Amino acid sequence: MKPLTAEWIDKAESDFAVMTRESRVRKHPAFDVVCFHAQQCIEKYLKARLCEADFEAGRLHDLVALLDRVLACEPLWEVFRADCAYLSDFAVAYRYPGESSSREQARDAVKRCRRIRLVARQSMGVREDPDPRARDS
Repeated sequence: MKPLTAEWIDKAESDFAVMTRESRVRKHPAFDVVCFHAQQCIEKYLKARLCEADFEAGRLHDLVALLDRVLACEPLWEVFRADCAYLSDFAVAYRYPGESSSREQARDAVKRCRRIRLVARQSMGVREDPDPRARDS
C-alpha cells in the first residue's frame, strides 16, 4: 500500500472513531457531528482508493463525484451511489444554522458509512482491528 493511501485511511479511521463514539452518546448527542464524520470517513476512503489506483482525487468533497472517479477501478461500487448522495449532504449544509440532523438520520448515516467502509477496507486489503469495539456490525 502506498504511504499516502495509508494516510488517507488513518484519517478516515479517525473520522470513523469520532462518528462511532458520538453515535453512542446518550446525553446531549450531537447528531450533526455523527452525520458529518460519516461523510468525512467515506470521503477519505474514496480518496484512499483513488490514490491507491493512481487517480487524482483533487479537493472534491462531493461523494457522488468522487464515486464517479472510483468507478473506473471499482465498477461494482455503483451500488453505493444512493449512499454517497445521502451522505454528501452532511458535508456542508448541516454544519450551519438552518439544518439539523435527527436521530434517525444519524443512525442511517452510520449504517451507510459502515457498509461502504467495510467494502473499501476489503478492496484495499486492510485488516479489521482486533478490538471488538472497532468492528463493523
